[in-house]
Amino acid sequence: MSELADQLRAEDAELRFADFTLADAWELGSQLRAAAVAQNLPIAIGIQLGQQRVFHTALPGSSADNDNWLANKTRVALHFGQASLAVGEQFRERGRDFDTGSRLDPRLYAAHGGVVPLKLVSGTVIGAVGVSGLPQLDDHAFVVAQLRVFLAR
Repeated sequence: MSELADQLRAEDAELRFADFTLADAWELGSQLRAAAVAQNLPIAIGIQLGQQRVFHTALPGSSADNDNWLANKTRVALHFGQASLAVGEQFRERGRDFDTGSRLDPRLYAAHGGVVPLKLVSGTVIGAVGVSGLPQLDDHAFVVAQLRVFLAR
């Protein structure tokens, strides 16, 4: 098992919510946006609860391509109940290619870093939060760092 896989498992256990409301989605999304603006990051940011997109913003330098990547990574996180990076890493560890091995349409699903499921303490997945626009490890790290700030409050 890789160091990255261990890190992703620890993050999955750590990043849990007692509750998460629409107001929380706005607050978290606004926090992500403010942090991205402060760092001059060219990203698209999205939060989904259930089947509803409840927060979306795009910063200068991002494009419609980032919106599509964000949607595809969100589908992976919701389908597997794990961070999109964790799903990709599991396939890589087994020597398999996600695009062919998952049997999901690669035009709609992308197992690249940047989207983390929103999980309750019980482990129930209620949505996802993510970004697109940076290299996948940086996308993932940004989301995780911001979730830690949000949960620390």
